[in-house]
Amino acid sequence: MPREIKIAPSVLASDFSKLGQEVRDVVDAGADWIHLDVMDGHFVPNITFGPDVIAKMRPHTDKIFDTHLMIEPCDPYLEAFAKAGSDIITVHAEATTHLDRSLQAIRALGKKAGVSLNPATPESVLEYVMDRLDLILVMTVNPGFGGQKFIEAMVEKTARIKQMIGDRPIDLEIDGGVTPETAPLVAKAGANVLVAGSAVFKGGTQDAYKANIDAIRSAAETA
Repeated sequence: MPREIKIAPSVLASDFSKLGQEVRDVVDAGADWIHLDVMDGHFVPNITFGPDVIAKMRPHTDKIFDTHLMIEPCDPYLEAFAKAGSDIITVHAEATTHLDRSLQAIRALGKKAGVSLNPATPESVLEYVMDRLDLILVMTVNPGFGGQKFIEAMVEKTARIKQMIGDRPIDLEIDGGVTPETAPLVAKAGANVLVAGSAVFKGGTQDAYKANIDAIRSAAETA
């Protein structure tokens, strides 16, 4: 049975001058999760925010905080992001030498563990950690900044990962270039969590956010 589609707006595309309000508005507009893109200017060519900012956002909603660490190394910072209020902590397979150890560490902190794959990273890296995972995040753009064009070859990759998941209770998430046009492609391939930044936050008002979320969800659910 297909899993229910969840929409996870990325606050990377929000107005940082009123971050708490933006979180509240997008939740009221129908967001299921809040996606938090953490970038270090080293693993990816951008710098965003760290655990202190996440901790300040946390009181504004009880929705799942889906924290995507695009940082290298990641292990020394896992505890700080857990304490800041993250519910899911996702690390990049490319950013940790010992992926199994990193995933064990996240779960030991009482959080759900995710792994993210860059577009050029084969899904075979997942084979021996599947039973450590709560979430797999497929990058459908190269990580580092928003507003990029969706890489269509990732649809087939998503389908292959869905086959690997089988009946395990693992969420399959897509991040990058998600719009009402691309959402049906990845939903049909098996993804059930869709991250969207500019496609959600365009318009700048709660009403616009609701219309944007509804459009993405409707397109995905009719795939």
